[in-house]
Amino acid sequence: MISVKAIEIFKKMGRTQALKGLSMEFASGEIHGIIGPEGAGKTTFLRHLIGLLQADSGKIQYFDDKTEMEFKSLRESIAYMPQTQSLYPELSVHEHLEFFRTLYELPEMLYKDRRGKLLQMSRLAPFTDRLASQLSGGMYKKLGLICSLLSSPQVLLLDEPTNGVDPLSRRDFWDLLRELRNQEAVLILVTTSYMDEAFKCDKVHLLFDGRTLVEGTPQELLQQEGCKTFDEVFLKYDLSLESL
Repeated sequence: MISVKAIEIFKKMGRTQALKGLSMEFASGEIHGIIGPEGAGKTTFLRHLIGLLQADSGKIQYFDDKTEMEFKSLRESIAYMPQTQSLYPELSVHEHLEFFRTLYELPEMLYKDRRGKLLQMSRLAPFTDRLASQLSGGMYKKLGLICSLLSSPQVLLLDEPTNGVDPLSRRDFWDLLRELRNQEAVLILVTTSYMDEAFKCDKVHLLFDGRTLVEGTPQELLQQEGCKTFDEVFLKYDLSLESL
């Protein structure tokens, strides 16, 4: 079981201090939500987790059960779905899966089995001949997700996967993530600026202005902070930080 621990991460991007001592912990078998407004540092943090950025100070630790492991040992078991469009508009659903099959060098039988399960899970099986450019926003996101899952990753990092997606497709996407969590021992980490999506996560990590505010289950955090919604929680911390 993979777990990840970030300890006091500081990162300056140009003149902006993007991360200000960020600390968080994540474990397999749960959906972790990093919740925060735009500009909070969510994407910057994800890029540290996959090795695209190096912290100015602090460290990120990776564990297999309780044994610390080097990042290079886990690198190929991490799947990352960026916020920006990363698929090819001129390729069909089927052609995308074939492309990633080649990229991951998957054996024929393993690929067929994995492909069938993912298409069924995402409900994209009837649309394998459709071009990515002709998919709805929700279907496009699901295609990106199942392409990431073809390699059977141990860690799945999703950067704002429901941004700009209609409410019904957002619900379907979260249903897909819950089904994945129940079927596979995978660490799922989702960033989002939609406050209501905090309730869809097993563990919530609130991020604001490059800082970790609080971590825990959604209901525990609301009770702890004496708030009814996560908008109220962020407003509470916003006012307290402004007074510093």
